[in-house]
Amino acid sequence: MSYVTNTLSNLLEQTAFMNLTVGNYIMILVACVFLYLAIAKGFEPLLLVPIAFGMLLVNIYPDIMAEAYVDANGIEHAAGLLHYFYLMDEWSILPSLIFMGVGAMTDFGPLIANPKSFLLGAAAQLGIYAAYFFAIFMGFGGKAAAAISIIGGADGPTSIFLAGKLGQTGLMGPIAVAAYSYMALVPIIQPPIMKLLTTEEQRKIKMEQLRPVSKLEKILFPIVITIVVCMILPTTAPLVGMLMLGNLFRESGVVKQLQETASNALMYIVVILLGTSVGATTSAEAFLNMDTIKIVILGLIAFAIGTAGGVIFGRIMCAATGGKINPLIGSAGVSAVPMAARVSQKVGAEADPTNFLLMHAMGPNVAGVIGTAVAAGTFMAIFGV
Repeated sequence: MSYVTNTLSNLLEQTAFMNLTVGNYIMILVACVFLYLAIAKGFEPLLLVPIAFGMLLVNIYPDIMAEAYVDANGIEHAAGLLHYFYLMDEWSILPSLIFMGVGAMTDFGPLIANPKSFLLGAAAQLGIYAAYFFAIFMGFGGKAAAAISIIGGADGPTSIFLAGKLGQTGLMGPIAVAAYSYMALVPIIQPPIMKLLTTEEQRKIKMEQLRPVSKLEKILFPIVITIVVCMILPTTAPLVGMLMLGNLFRESGVVKQLQETASNALMYIVVILLGTSVGATTSAEAFLNMDTIKIVILGLIAFAIGTAGGVIFGRIMCAATGGKINPLIGSAGVSAVPMAARVSQKVGAEADPTNFLLMHAMGPNVAGVIGTAVAAGTFMAIFGV
């Protein structure tokens, strides 16, 4: 009888119920909320589903993120499954591959046809630099502040990349979750800011059709951008280089198989690995603290200021061109591709259903991707990484 009792007792002690803290249950609830938003509401499900499930797993079974170790008897123990995924985040492998997939899926034609879009993309990076100083004010060190501030670009892979490069792996979980959450919430956060900073007449502005872009221009663009940007900021090569390589796959027309692989199979594999490993960094011990709350607040401030910066500069360009530019496309300067461009189109269509801003907004949108990578490279150069 005692054998049965001891066996049942040991089994009970091995269940998660006996080992979870209140914090773990809170994080499990948060994971379920994220899953609801992704599945029921359709908020960036490709990102939120793996992130939320990684969050769920690590708070039920923390050892899934455990590092490899050697016990007192000299026996080697392997790390947890998601720890190996996470190492590819730390080593910047997965964020760089994500950029290659984005490049393979993205048409840079609107940006080439309207180079002024670079200015709108740059203006939307204002949130990043503003958040950096806010983070310093709130007590974070220089490198931590830089890693946090990139959330303002609404670019999850760049946030992970910079956090790893600056040695801020302890903050990577909250930073990544905040960045991806704000990417998913672009349709909710941006419209009120856009409407507040523009008039009804400005939102109704119709822009001229973009000029056709030649195949030669599209082929030369990724090559020229890689040379120029990486010569100035070599540390951006993993991101900008992979982004432009993916785009060259697309535009060259001679490596269709590589373009299809980078934009489909490889992209989705990387999203699974990246999403689950990011979610798995959100254990209750690492996530439920004051620093996380500060990071979430700073990310929202950065994203709001970035959106406002793009719209305000859009108004300046509108005035300078005699009303030829709709200021709404400035909000797409954050690098949530293509969600931010779609929001510009949606808000413009609400003012005038015959207004089509999507292709015009894609220019600042892809410029924002490059701008966020440049901002990350600038911080790495500042800190000598």
